[in-house]
Amino acid sequence: MRAGASPCAPDPAEHNEAKTVADTRIIGTRMPRILAGFTMRDMHRLLMVIAVLTAFAPQQVPRTGDPVKRGYTDADFPRVQKLAEHVYSYEQLRSAGSEKFTTVSLFVVTTEGVLVADGQGSMEETQRMVGEIARVTRHPITHIVIGSDHGDHTAGNAAFPSTAKAFAHPTSKAILEGPSGVAPQPITAVQDKMTLTMGGIEIQILFLGRAHTGGDLSVYLPKEKILFMSEAYLNRIFPAMRSAYPSEWVATIEKAQELDATTYVPGHGFVESPAILKEELEMARKALLQVIAEAKRLHAAGISVEEAVKQAKFGDLDAWTIRSSQAATAIRRVYLELDGKLR
Repeated sequence: MRAGASPCAPDPAEHNEAKTVADTRIIGTRMPRILAGFTMRDMHRLLMVIAVLTAFAPQQVPRTGDPVKRGYTDADFPRVQKLAEHVYSYEQLRSAGSEKFTTVSLFVVTTEGVLVADGQGSMEETQRMVGEIARVTRHPITHIVIGSDHGDHTAGNAAFPSTAKAFAHPTSKAILEGPSGVAPQPITAVQDKMTLTMGGIEIQILFLGRAHTGGDLSVYLPKEKILFMSEAYLNRIFPAMRSAYPSEWVATIEKAQELDATTYVPGHGFVESPAILKEELEMARKALLQVIAEAKRLHAAGISVEEAVKQAKFGDLDAWTIRSSQAATAIRRVYLELDGKLR
């Protein structure tokens, strides 16, 4: 019974449910009579119509970062999608042990050149991306935004033109220009925000806070309402934390959610519809909170980090891609944060 309804008055919902059951019974008694008049040809036609309608009915896509579970093979990649006029996503598969998932880049085509946000993980893969961009436009790549300084996004940056302008957070710039870094193009540091206008298109380079790394940059197109978040957004990928700042990562996602964006593009995981991507960004935030809460529970119980790695329970996150390789690292990283040892 609905709240506020009289205990003596019939509930419309109950009435409708009863009517539905009654209608079903009536239909059930009539069906044999209806089918009795059908010839074999009529039945064949009916079955054909049902088969066609089923084939063209919208299919629900599994919410997963695993390409196999989504029915993809290596031959389906790389995948380029047009997100808006002049704006494209690029997805390529990468391996992590026995698992595979996508690394995502973004590129914006303008009359003054092409801006690319994040490269791929090798010279070969980045060269392939450069080739795919050339199939979309004849304009050269002139700007590179380094959203993440990790090798799976930067190892192939030498495939970009040496004349291109590169942008990174100061933390990432120091890493990439250091002894073990790779910085084939001169890097301009972006501390908090930089706005570019290319061919009349406004492109904002934003530092929303530390997340997956110490220098995660995002690329925001305010007119198109598209925000590329690089590795600050992992779509159905278990929170990978080898250089992360767990609690700050949550805050960074929340800042992103406050922007007037319609499409949130991840750095890993599939690029989907704007509505699904927005839902999955919230799921990514909740996944981080879930991992942090589990580590806090174990830490508060006085359990050592190595024992915590063995005892940690992640519930539904067990089904997320690369959970097997990343869960232990995540627990250790949260322990470091709780012990005040993150720099």
